[in-house]
Amino acid sequence: MNLHHLRIFLVVAETGSISAGAERLHISQPAVTREIRELEESLGQRLFDRQPRGVRLTEGGQRLLHYAQRIFNLEQAAERDLRDFAQLEQGELRLGASATLGAYLLPPLIGRFRQRHPQVFVSLAMDNTTGITRQLDDGLISLGLVEGPFARDAYAHRLLAQDPLLPVVAAHHPLAAAKRLPASSLQDYPLYLREPGSGTRNSIEQAYRSHGLEPRAHMAIGSTEALKRLLLDGQGIAWLSGHALERELSSGELRQLPVFDLRIERDFHVLWRQGVSLSPAPSAFLALNGISS
Repeated sequence: MNLHHLRIFLVVAETGSISAGAERLHISQPAVTREIRELEESLGQRLFDRQPRGVRLTEGGQRLLHYAQRIFNLEQAAERDLRDFAQLEQGELRLGASATLGAYLLPPLIGRFRQRHPQVFVSLAMDNTTGITRQLDDGLISLGLVEGPFARDAYAHRLLAQDPLLPVVAAHHPLAAAKRLPASSLQDYPLYLREPGSGTRNSIEQAYRSHGLEPRAHMAIGSTEALKRLLLDGQGIAWLSGHALERELSSGELRQLPVFDLRIERDFHVLWRQGVSLSPAPSAFLALNGISS
């Protein structure tokens, strides 16, 4: 039994005659008769009783009819599902992002995507760069948005944005009122960093070393928000994204230090697995942000 035979059987059963079935299928009556005969031979039983006017299903034909209807209903459902999936009438966008991107830069991008494709479910996993690339490797997310270094040969990637890191302290820190500072003056104060594996931390450590400075971490914190709160002790210095500092700098709660000889800027990249065809939802997300996959 094959689907071609089964489709002809279903049409004849629904129309009640060989001639009507042939008309709907746009093939000749002898061809329909031959296909039905081949199906009956393959199953070892008659499926129709021939009547003076049309055909009537046998008991075996009635049993087969239920299966045929279910099979072709499922086929139609599959076609609808895949058509909706391709047209973004349903589906899922699984994103992973490192801290700054996930908390500050990504929400408006997700909002724009949701306005265009409200039927698509969006999930966002937050982790550091190391964790995001691991989730990509495991197939848990479709796109990873990371800050800082990653294995460029291992992933397809595009530059999303560039982000300067700002040296900030509490308003009552000894350096808060300075007008001009060399980077070397920061070495006298505790440096507060994100946890190992963080893209922000990697960018700071690389920049310090290339400038001849040693990035000695006095505290490692896995949250940018917690890091900002800890700066209020008035002792430490942290390099943080301007995206994460808008409220604190506007209120004067934190101050940006005027370091003139060290600029730290990291790249924001979007990654996906090398050699993997993206499904419609992640492809549409990239296109909405001017990125080709």
